[in-house]
Amino acid sequence: MSFNSWFKTTKAIMPVIVIDDLEDAVPLAQALMAGGIHCLEVTLRTEQGLAAIEKISQACPDAIVGAGTVINGQQMRAAHKAGAQFIISPGISAELCETANELTLPYAPGVMTPSDIILGLEYGIDLFKLFPADIAGGPAMLKALSGPFPNVQFCPTGGVSPRNMQEYISLNNVSAIGGSWVCPKELVVKKDWPAITKLAAAI
Repeated sequence: MSFNSWFKTTKAIMPVIVIDDLEDAVPLAQALMAGGIHCLEVTLRTEQGLAAIEKISQACPDAIVGAGTVINGQQMRAAHKAGAQFIISPGISAELCETANELTLPYAPGVMTPSDIILGLEYGIDLFKLFPADIAGGPAMLKALSGPFPNVQFCPTGGVSPRNMQEYISLNNVSAIGGSWVCPKELVVKKDWPAITKLAAAI
């Protein structure tokens, strides 16, 4: 199933999940799902990332769990083995694109320039992560990219928040938005799962 198909069945937001305590992984995923978010990006920014993907995949069969902050083919293979159903990276490389195609994994690479997008198109990629979205030009950049790339979709991440999310979501070439505000670290540390469900439900 493609990214765009997933986003038609869930809220068009990709929570950027950072797990410091492995015991938080499943209750956090369940809290987000209770709020209507089923497509979950678990980043590999901590040592618990891969184990968190595995635990969520096993405990939450209705979740669509993927790995974020993947920067090389080795990490992608490890994430796939752990149960990741998709891959998101902060940038793009031929190695990442080739590995994703080999594993037949949906893959959204991070891009900032038209050249980045052209590289991805050569590998059949149709959804990109504009990152960091605010520094890369935000909604104005996405509008400009819609001209030369009319069939490309984006998931902007980095600087996207409740304050400006509607500017992004309203664009025709935005399938989803990504951000950490829906599962802020302070609420995760407190294990305030009802508050996270409330944030997810409010989107």
